Amino acid sequence: MQKGEILAKVGDLGRRIVEGAGLEMVHLDLEGQRGGWFLRLFIDKPGGVTLGDCQAISEQFGAELDAMDLMERSYTLEVSSPGLDRPLRTEADYRRFTGRLVAISTFEPVQGRRHFAGRLKSFESGIATVVDEKETEYAIPGQKISKARLEVEFQRRRRRSNEEPRETP
Repeated sequence: MQKGEILAKVGDLGRRIVEGAGLEMVHLDLEGQRGGWFLRLFIDKPGGVTLGDCQAISEQFGAELDAMDLMERSYTLEVSSPGLDRPLRTEADYRRFTGRLVAISTFEPVQGRRHFAGRLKSFESGIATVVDEKETEYAIPGQKISKARLEVEFQRRRRRSNEEPRETP
């Protein structure tokens, strides 16, 4: 069986298991490695996944893969979260994360640039609109996007009114 065929069958199985557990299958990747395959499954849910979620999906997915004998060669299975800087791959991803900070790279220049960082304002009619820190707005056609991911946002802690200011050395 070719890689594409394996991915399709394994993907259907993974989607059924992950969605059955009330989670989202973000991405599935299959890479050849010496003597076998390396299969990565990325899962998510609102509020993020736990180690327990990853372990449960790994155990069920691995057992069903073995029982169905889909993998002709040996394989290593890794189930994990897409991370705080998760990639944006689908239109649903862009819509879900509207308002968040993103980093986008394109295959060719758009408005004279290939790299964009800013807040995702919208994703409509196949166009991602990003506003940078200078309030410049960029309309980036989805078909020109080579890579997009969330940027990690840190919230500043506000000092309580009765809290003494800290002195810096």
